Parts: sequence; structure tokens; C-alpha cells
Amino acid sequence: MRVFNFSAGPAALPEEVLRQAADEMLDWHGSGMSVMEMSHRGREFMSIHEEALTDVRDLLQAPASHRVLFLQGGGLGENAIVPMNMLGKRDVADFVVTGSWSQKSFKEAAKYCKPHLAASGETANGFTRAPKRSEWQLSDDPAYVHLCTNETIHGVETFDIPELGDVPLVADVSSHVLSRPLDVAKYGVMYGGAQKNIGMAGLTIVVVREDLLDRALSICPSAFEWRIVAENNSMYNTPPTYAIYIAGLVFKWLKRQGGLKEIEARNLEKSKLLYETIDASSFFSNKVERESRSRMNVPFFLADESRNDDFLAGAKERGLMQLKGHKSVGGMRASIYNAVPLEGVKALVEYMKDFERTRA
Repeated sequence: MRVFNFSAGPAALPEEVLRQAADEMLDWHGSGMSVMEMSHRGREFMSIHEEALTDVRDLLQAPASHRVLFLQGGGLGENAIVPMNMLGKRDVADFVVTGSWSQKSFKEAAKYCKPHLAASGETANGFTRAPKRSEWQLSDDPAYVHLCTNETIHGVETFDIPELGDVPLVADVSSHVLSRPLDVAKYGVMYGGAQKNIGMAGLTIVVVREDLLDRALSICPSAFEWRIVAENNSMYNTPPTYAIYIAGLVFKWLKRQGGLKEIEARNLEKSKLLYETIDASSFFSNKVERESRSRMNVPFFLADESRNDDFLAGAKERGLMQLKGHKSVGGMRASIYNAVPLEGVKALVEYMKDFERTRA
């Protein structure tokens, strides 16, 4: 039986995608071999690769000024790869810290430059808000400004993306890319691990403005230097072929659903239902300010946390999986990415109401 999977990542994939991948596992389109076995430079995989690049560009509506790169290393890897590619002759980068992942980005950058804390969303209750642009205190001449636009652990999403003039905005979009339309032109760089809304773990997508491809430090490994990767059409080294194939299937699934505007409408409906249930309850709570609440990752807490194990056990019995919150913050977390259906959120809400009614 398929369960409703609320994992923060690796996360749920569309069932259609899984079934197609299963059907094509041993023989992709009459080639007599699995995508896992193909040469990355062979005609068969090159067609998969090019279609995936074309489809993700279409979904993102990426302007001609930006290149889309397929890399490896995940979002955490980009915490080092970004400064090595973006510093150029500068030695300061600015950071807006909104949760655990942007904290990690800030800390990692210190190995390569002087990171400047431009703003923080931390409050007495932890990270509960996305600082407004008016609160950002940028340094005099930063190489870039870094922002994690959706924090999976704390459930904080940034919706108001400012124009920064000549200073490039670099954004970790790992956990909400493709969940709604984004204005790619506002970003110098967008990057994200695939294992949330794009596909399976192993693939990292970087969208970078072409005029920023000449800033890499000499210490940057060639396989992670964006200019070299771009010049080789993401084929400088052997790419994560099967992860690109799965991502390509997800891109086509998204197009069949009506694209990102339709997906956004579905995600709004799911998140609205879950937040309304939490807000109407005296048994469950969410600490994030309403205007900063993530549509993808919804952390919530039981008023009596001694019942956490009981709640998780009951959820498992109903096929509601991976609801335990991150170890650093505790509580619960429902990640409701694109592939989590409305029926799954309805089932979770029904269970939460039943649990409160029988335990209150």
C-alpha cells in the first residue's frame, strides 16, 4: 500500500513518474538497456539530458541571460561552491539568515571570505520570520547577498524578493523551487538539491546569470566551476544520469498538470487547509509569523509534547509517514511538496482532529 509521505527529503515523487520509471527500468524506449547503463555521451542519454534542460527552462521561464546547469553535491555542497564561484576579487559576502540552512551557508562561507550578517529572522522563539528588505544592512561592497528562500526545518519562506541593483542575489531554493512561479531575472544565482520538488537525491540544479561566470577563485575544482560546466553543457564530468532522467520525468509531469501556476494553486489549497486546522486548535500550534509561513514545510507542535510518540504511532497506523520534526527543533513537520496530494493533507487533518478530540 502506498502511504502518504510527508518527508522533508528525499521526498515524495509523483506516482505517475515512479510507474513510468519502473516500466522503463530494463529497456528505455527500445534501446535494450536501462538509463542507469547508458553512456552519458551516447545519443540516448543526450536526448534525455537536452529535454530535461529545455523543460526546466520552460517551467522556470528562465531568461536567455541565465544558464541552467546540472551538477552534483547538493545544497550543502553549493555552500562552498557558491563562494568559490562568486567572490572574484572581493572578500566579503552578505547573508540573510532565516533558519538552519542559511546558518550553514553563512558558516561554510567563512572558509573562503568574510561573511557579513546582513539580517536575521531569529527571535526568542527561534527562527520564526523572514526579515523585510528594510531590515537588511548590507556591507559596502559585497560580492553577493545570500538568502535561503525556504527553510525546511523552521518552515520560513521568503515571498518578497527585492531588487538589489548591481549586487547579485544568490538564493538556495532547494525546497520550494517549482512549487510556484519565481522571477528568475531577480536572481544572480538560484541553486537547489533535487530531492524535494525536482526528483531524487544526487542532482543539483544551478541557474546562474551568464555575466557571473567569470568570478571563480583559482582554488575552485574544475568540476564545480560554473564557467567550465556551462561551456561543456553540464557534461564536463559524468553527470548524475539517472537523477537527471527522473528530474526530466518530473518536469514533464509538472507540464501535464498545467505548469507552475496550477501547481501553486494546489499548494495554496493544501497549506491553507493545514494551517487553518492548526490555528483553530488549542492542541496544535505553529510558531512562524503568518506572512512568512512556508507552503512546503509546515512545522507544528503538540501542546503536550509527552504525547509526541503517541501521535506519531497513530499517524503511522493511518499511513501518514515521516511527520517527526527535525531533531534540532522537535515537534512535528509535514512537508507537503508538489507530489503530496490534497487527499494526503485531508487525511492528516482528519487524523489531527481525531487525535485532539480523543486526547484533549
